[in-house]
Amino acid sequence: MPSGHQPPKDPITLTIEEVHALATRCLMASGADAENARAVADTVTAAERDICASHGLFRIPGYCASLKSGKANGNARPMASQIAPSVVRVDGDGGFAPLAIEVGRAPLIEAARAQGVASLAINDIHHFAALWPETQALAEAGLVGFAFTAALPYVVSAGGRTPIFGTNPMSFAWPRPGKDPMVFDQASSTLARGDIQIARRDGHSVPLGTGVDTDGKDTTDPAAILDGGAQLPFGGYKGSAIAMMVELLTGALIGDKFSFEAQAVDNGDGGPPKGGEFMLAIDPARHGDAEGWAAHAELLFERMLQDEGVRLPADRRHANRKLTPTQGAQIPASLHETLAGLAEG
Repeated sequence: MPSGHQPPKDPITLTIEEVHALATRCLMASGADAENARAVADTVTAAERDICASHGLFRIPGYCASLKSGKANGNARPMASQIAPSVVRVDGDGGFAPLAIEVGRAPLIEAARAQGVASLAINDIHHFAALWPETQALAEAGLVGFAFTAALPYVVSAGGRTPIFGTNPMSFAWPRPGKDPMVFDQASSTLARGDIQIARRDGHSVPLGTGVDTDGKDTTDPAAILDGGAQLPFGGYKGSAIAMMVELLTGALIGDKFSFEAQAVDNGDGGPPKGGEFMLAIDPARHGDAEGWAAHAELLFERMLQDEGVRLPADRRHANRKLTPTQGAQIPASLHETLAGLAEG
């Protein structure tokens, strides 16, 4: 090791309760009221509980930056309205997404059960979290759930070199009565941006195909991608088409911002962009196989799992969820120091 170079400090172990308390203190010290801080802390804590570091406490400095800059409303009071029998809209009041999602969840579930299918348009929010918490909640209520949101223009369209799409994640959840739901949550980019940021922080490279540098050349250097480069869609034109779909659903369909429009009004504080979220809920008991849909789905899952090495999406998170209540969450010491400073205001 070079002279004068300090070895990295050991990670800090926090209980899940300590994760929630620390996140709450940081957010409230930065300008969020108790209800908004609690909703964000719930989402961040769920990620740490499931060992999804890129969407856990790692996100708190960004949330706090947007509170301090005034971009996000830390006292938001989202309001839900029924704009059609199967369409719910939530005005997010300029706050963070978690509280707005909570406000829209019950009327979305009610509408889906009444109509068979229902959608939720969430406007004027700042989304910075994973999507699986909201679709998982729908699946736990017995519904099939979809969720989509955009971001800032980080990703090029297939064949292009100018970022136009966000990482544009999508999540899908399938209810499994008596079992944990099947849930996937994935970006339409090759790699989630948070994973690239963590790779830069920890001094790791990223897989070839993740992104390009400022000259448009493929690179495995996360800094080159993040600092003036661009991310690539997964699967070339296939991921590009999905990213475009997400832009249309979360922008044109619900009357909110495309990623490039979000960039035009962003203040560059490093926190979540202003935009919207689109969700869809489906009651599987109202689509022609009221008695057999669950067992039929299990037939597929069982056949998949007969192939050694196959696991269902979310199985790893569900397994991690059983470990962290006793072993705690491992937080990089540098991040913990940053959070401790934020918590002190």
